[in-house]
Amino acid sequence: MYTFTTIKNLHADLNSGKISCVQLVEESIKAIEAKKQLNAFLEVFNESALAQAKLVDEKIKASTGSASNSLGKLAGVVIGLKDNICYKGHKVSCSSKILEGFESLYSSTVVERLLAEDAIIIGRLNCDEFAMGSSNENSAYGKVLNPLNENTVPGGSSGGSAAAVAANLCYVALGSDTGGSIRQPASFTGTVGLKPTYGRISRWGLIAYASSFDQIGPITKTVEDAALLLEIMAGKDEYDTTASQKPVGQYVNALSETKKYKVAYLKECVESNGLDPEVKKQTLAALDKLKNDGHTVTAVDFPYLDFLVPTYYVLTTAEASSNLSRFDGVHYGYRSPNATDLESTYKKTRSEGFGKEVKRRIMLGTFVLSAGYYDAYYSKAQKVRNKIRQKTREILAQHDFIVTPSTPSTAFEFGKNSTDPIKMYLEDIFTVQANIVGCPAISVPNGTHSNGLPIGLQIMGRDFEEGNLLNLANQI
Repeated sequence: MYTFTTIKNLHADLNSGKISCVQLVEESIKAIEAKKQLNAFLEVFNESALAQAKLVDEKIKASTGSASNSLGKLAGVVIGLKDNICYKGHKVSCSSKILEGFESLYSSTVVERLLAEDAIIIGRLNCDEFAMGSSNENSAYGKVLNPLNENTVPGGSSGGSAAAVAANLCYVALGSDTGGSIRQPASFTGTVGLKPTYGRISRWGLIAYASSFDQIGPITKTVEDAALLLEIMAGKDEYDTTASQKPVGQYVNALSETKKYKVAYLKECVESNGLDPEVKKQTLAALDKLKNDGHTVTAVDFPYLDFLVPTYYVLTTAEASSNLSRFDGVHYGYRSPNATDLESTYKKTRSEGFGKEVKRRIMLGTFVLSAGYYDAYYSKAQKVRNKIRQKTREILAQHDFIVTPSTPSTAFEFGKNSTDPIKMYLEDIFTVQANIVGCPAISVPNGTHSNGLPIGLQIMGRDFEEGNLLNLANQI
C-alpha cells in the first residue's frame, strides 16, 4: 500500500516508476471499500478515475527531459469532491434526498482546473445536507464517522472530505466553507483546512447555500499541498462575477521565506468560559512559541464575539431560503409520488425531500425576510455584519493576523449536540467571523488533547494575502 505524504514526494515516486497512477487509484478504491463503515464516500467514480489514471500514466511514460513540463502540477493526485461541487456526467446531491439521482450537466470551474493539471477525481464525499451542519449528522445518507475515533463526529459540513483525507482514502479533498465547514472538520481530524478570501476561488458549479458566504477550499495533510491547490484553483472566472480579478500569487514559493509577523489574538476567544481548558492551554502554547520565534504577539479586544453566531444565522438562513427555492420537484431531482396537483407537488416534494435541519433553516430564513420582520432581523443583521467587518479590518490594519482556537473543543460524540440546535450552532463561534468578513482563514493542527483527539489553531489574515497566511501556517 502506497503511503502518501506530500504531492511533491508523490511526483518523485511516479517519475521514478516506484508507483503508477492506476495502482494509486486501485489502492484508493480498495481502501474506501475497506473503510466503508466511515461512510465518507457516497459514490466512487471507478470508471472515470481509472480512465484518467491511465491517461496520466501514458503522459508520465512519454515525458522525458523538457517534455516533462507538459505534466500537470497535480499528476497522479487522487482527489475527493464534496457532494455539492459539480462534475459533468457524475451525480451530485448535496447529500439530500431532493437531488436524488441528479447528474450534473457541466463541471465546476474548480474541477475543470484540477483536471487540466492531471488530477484524478475518485468520487463524491458525504456532507451535511446542503452544507448545513457542524457534525455531518444531517446527511440524508447517514452520518460520517471520525476515523480517529469512530464514536465522535468528523465535523461539518465537509465531514466526508476531512475524514477521507485523515483516513488516507484520497490524498486531498475539496470542501466548501460557509461558516467554518472546512476549518472545523480539519480541526477535528488533524488535517489542514483552508478557506480562501471570498471571491479568490470561483463558486461556479458549487451548489449554493448562502451566496455571500460560500467559498470552496482544500483539505490536505500539509500547508504546502494546500498552497498548491489554491494556486491552481484561484483566479478570475467569466462564469462567476464575484470571482476576483486580482492576480494569483505564487503561494508555494512564498512558503520558503522566513518572515516575522505581527500577530493578534482575541482575548474574548481565549478567555471564553466555553473553551476547553486543554484547547486554551495549547492555544497559549502556540502563541508563546510564535513569540519565542521572533513574532510580535498582542492580545486585542473584540467586543462582538456574542454577535457573530446570531448575525451569521440570520443572514445565511435568509440566503438559503432564497437559494433553495429552486428545488421544487418540477424541473429535476426528487418529486413526491404522493402529489396530486401543482400545489401538492411543491408542498409534498419539499416536505419529504428536505431533511429536518434544512427545513428549519429555510423557515428561519423565510421568517427573517418576511414583512414586519425584515427590518428587525435581516436589515439589522446586515448592519451588525458591517460593524464586525469594520472592527476585524481595524485589527488587521495594525496586525498581520488574528489567531484563535479553531473550535471550542475537540470532536464531540454523536448525539451530544444534535437535540439542541443552538448548542450545535455555537460550535461555529470561532470560525464564522472569517465568513462574515470575507477574509481568508486556515486551521492547522496544534497538538493533541488528553482524549487522544487533535486540537486546531485558526489563523485569519487580510483579504487576498493568502501568501502570508500560508507562510505563517507553514512556520507553525
